[in-house]
Amino acid sequence: MSRTPLISVIVPMHDEAPNILALYNAITKATKHILVKLEVIFVDDGSTDDSVKLVKQLQRKNKNVTVLELTRNFGKEIALTAGLHHTKADAALLIDADLQHPPSLIPEFIDRWQKGTDVVVGVRKGGENSLFRSAASKTFYGILSRISNTKITPKATDYRLLDRSVIDEFSRFTERNRLSRGLIDWLGFEHDYIYFDVNVRKAGQSYSRMKLLNLAVNSFVTHSFVPLKLAGYLGLIIIITSGPLGVFVFVEKYIFHDPWKFNISGPAILAIILMFLVGIILGSLGLMALYIANIYAEVMNRPLYVVKQARMAKLKSRGQRL
Repeated sequence: MSRTPLISVIVPMHDEAPNILALYNAITKATKHILVKLEVIFVDDGSTDDSVKLVKQLQRKNKNVTVLELTRNFGKEIALTAGLHHTKADAALLIDADLQHPPSLIPEFIDRWQKGTDVVVGVRKGGENSLFRSAASKTFYGILSRISNTKITPKATDYRLLDRSVIDEFSRFTERNRLSRGLIDWLGFEHDYIYFDVNVRKAGQSYSRMKLLNLAVNSFVTHSFVPLKLAGYLGLIIIITSGPLGVFVFVEKYIFHDPWKFNISGPAILAIILMFLVGIILGSLGLMALYIANIYAEVMNRPLYVVKQARMAKLKSRGQRL
């Protein structure tokens, strides 16, 4: 008889007291007919309201509730990481506490996982609630998809289910400034996608514009070396432009004595020389950036590779005939 799988539902929370009970009830209702063991891990990210108090009340009534209290507000990405480090389950489902991720879809996530998918990702159907967030989201994913070495799915969310093998590999990452969904995508594994409409936020706090900006910058830096090399690319463009231009001006003015009557002035020639020197400086910075990129890649200490499955040869012992 096969063992009943254990699923951890990981909920990062920061001042989400109005949503705690409603979220837990929605999770319980959605999963009551599924043949799995379910635990709900609330990761408190330095809440200042009654979030922890409400979770502890739930814990006294329900044995499948765990609360993991962080000492202060470390940010959602770290809270998600703490939950994944803590779980011992066969799979973990990440869900926001603000009820924008519909808990009713949890059975479908689990069904896709039980059919063999390693990572099941929730993807938003529509845009963001505000024009600013919608434009910012399109810009962010547009830039990241072009400069990143990792395939990033536009509108993908943290609402996703991870197999135990993915959790174990994710736990090997050591970056402090991280985008968890980006790291999960970097690992590879088999992905499947569930598209959903985002529920309206009824209460709780959302990312501020400054936090969104910081998250975007960290994502660009940790998933691409292009920002580090921008100075080098700019310097190369300037050198390619100003170098031939300077040679042309010198030959036209001082060797052929201005046959085309351009009347290029001394300040203009000086500007071309300065532009060329600036290009050399930026190009040198770009060369230094290549060394810094290599150092940064080593410091991140990411796994060299990820093994999905290894099928070993069954060799006979030496004394036996092959």
